[in-house]
Amino acid sequence: MDYTIRCDTHTHTLFSRHAYSTIEENVRAAKAQGLELLASTDHYSSMLYHDFSDSRNYQYLSTAHEWPREWMGVTLLEGCEADIVDLTGHLFGWDIEVSKTITGDDFKYGPETLLHHVTKKMDYVIASVHGKRFADGADRVQCTKAYLGALDHHKVFILGHIGRSGLDVDVDEILLKAKSMHKLIEINEHTMDTDEGAIRRCRAIAIRCAELDVPISVATDAHISCKIGKFTRLPAFLSEIHFPEELIMSRDKAHFLTALKQSGITDLTALI
Repeated sequence: MDYTIRCDTHTHTLFSRHAYSTIEENVRAAKAQGLELLASTDHYSSMLYHDFSDSRNYQYLSTAHEWPREWMGVTLLEGCEADIVDLTGHLFGWDIEVSKTITGDDFKYGPETLLHHVTKKMDYVIASVHGKRFADGADRVQCTKAYLGALDHHKVFILGHIGRSGLDVDVDEILLKAKSMHKLIEINEHTMDTDEGAIRRCRAIAIRCAELDVPISVATDAHISCKIGKFTRLPAFLSEIHFPEELIMSRDKAHFLTALKQSGITDLTALI
């Protein structure tokens, strides 16, 4: 089966610190690849800064709504990849209070959490596990609850690379909750470059998504512009398991933005 993917829904810029391109370079690459939609979703986690309570460190994310919505013929969405930080499923910054603007003035309506401050104007959030210390000694039920809790956050639209995290989880429980909430499970190209164990887990997850009719988002997780929109291994990966094309919400802009609207997070269907 041939798959054409016209969206890249998980990408990074220089802000992520271990990524190497600007937002303009990524948009140019998206245009060159014939993409209809690009989502810039830089890391939002403790890996960026030591001083979590200073809102100035996160102004790139909190003010990205100033980007043009259409740029070089590509629809541009603003989001982030937020770390799941505990077994309850909280996202980074949920317990960090910020009270001052980037100019040092007090917030007009009083203090707010860093998580809310950074994500409140975003189109959506990807929730992923990177650091796994919070799950040391946790059992399958507890690890599963971390993902279930993350799905409850009102901005989370996609669960990022579950197979890569390697946590012992009840996959079906997570997939069925995501489906019930009209949220997506991600299968990404970058994972295909990791270890065989991660690839096997992703394969098992993709098979269950197909069997349970759970929609997915296919993305690159590109950390440099030359990889934007470059799906080199995923099409064959999905073809081998006969994955239904109709479950790939990122196959084009119309299906992705319709799915985003159905989740109740953001309605951008006027851009279709």
